[in-house]
Amino acid sequence: MQQVNLGMIGGGTVGSGVFHALQLNGGLLSSRIGVKVAIRKVAVKAFDEPRPYEIPRAAMTTDWQEVVNNPDVHVIAELVGGTTIARTMILAALKLGKPVITANKALLSEHGEELFAAAKKYGANLYYEASVCGGIPIIKSLREGFVGNRINALYGIVNGTCNYILTRMKLEGADFGAVLADAQKHGYAETPPDLDIDGWDSQHKIGILASLAHGFWVRPEKIHVEGIRHVSGLDIKFAGELGYTIKLLGIVKKLKGGCRVQVSVYPTLIPNSHVLSSVNGVFNACFVRGDIVGDTLFYGRGAGKDATASAVLSDLADAALDLKLGTPHRVPPFVPHECSGVVAPVADVVSQYFVRLNVVDKPGTLAKIAAIFGASKIGISSVIQPEGHEGASVPLIFMLHYAPNGAVTKALAKIGKLPVIKSKPVMIRVENFE
Repeated sequence: MQQVNLGMIGGGTVGSGVFHALQLNGGLLSSRIGVKVAIRKVAVKAFDEPRPYEIPRAAMTTDWQEVVNNPDVHVIAELVGGTTIARTMILAALKLGKPVITANKALLSEHGEELFAAAKKYGANLYYEASVCGGIPIIKSLREGFVGNRINALYGIVNGTCNYILTRMKLEGADFGAVLADAQKHGYAETPPDLDIDGWDSQHKIGILASLAHGFWVRPEKIHVEGIRHVSGLDIKFAGELGYTIKLLGIVKKLKGGCRVQVSVYPTLIPNSHVLSSVNGVFNACFVRGDIVGDTLFYGRGAGKDATASAVLSDLADAALDLKLGTPHRVPPFVPHECSGVVAPVADVVSQYFVRLNVVDKPGTLAKIAAIFGASKIGISSVIQPEGHEGASVPLIFMLHYAPNGAVTKALAKIGKLPVIKSKPVMIRVENFE
């Protein structure tokens, strides 16, 4: 049986998870693909750094170049993260013609085009299933399983931290700050948590998926991003009374006419009848709509040492088979096929909306607000002034008909300046998956 040797850069949570998974199931993997896979060397920051699974001292080095330049290493797995030294490591491996496996979504989001070009130039390949949604095989599905479909829409719950926070806020009626602090205590959220709760982690992932789905590389700065800091317990409560659940969604949707695509990340009201509303805790899910296949759902753990290791092993199997068969570009990492495609400005995207205002409870307040919506040609589908709220100000809830984001944003800016408005208006988009 032919043998393929793996060199790993990174022996922390993910790296040791991959090492452990290969110790556990390496024989199974080899028997299924007909290629023996062995770990030759693992580059680490320090021999004694804490890691969930032990790596033998003899297998480790602190010099990543010793791994990349080793002629006995056939495949490189980059598992260190970041966008600086990781880029250098991957480029160095590709220049030697060695295929690279990476879980680095931030690096791909920022430098994907450069890395793909290098892989093509030097006759290597880049595998990155583990970069999005952990153990869910969404990248392989978009590149291979749905190769005969136009992807009309993709909706992703792609950040487990945000999903965990929003789930607990809904089920327990807890406050955002308290749940965030508890998430950090249990290791579900980083300190500081900005990358997750402000939507940037989701931006990296949804940009990669959008690029694969529509065939032009989506630059991260083109993606409209909102996090979940402004979502309050009141919003979740009122959304629930209206039959909705709030989730942070990454949305990729082809707009009518032309080659414009919406690529966005923001909190969204989802009907309780839709399957994504029941994706709870740290789990991820991707709902994909193809023009031939119809609606499909991918669900599973989106992060963690074991889920990510599973995806790395999948890429390792592909790399080993490609080496065995001499087909390094059997499935290229990215093939541009819709070069005229563009990301639509969020102002042009049409949605429905949930709006919460904190208003002075006196006659004429509703009329002033409705007049601004009317002048902006924004229809109101329902208004709720919940009972049981007393004091200098009370909540007022609007559900708005379909309207362009730009028009609603401008209308709320005007409404926010009214003397009867006591705090900044809260707007959360509604997605009915039509």
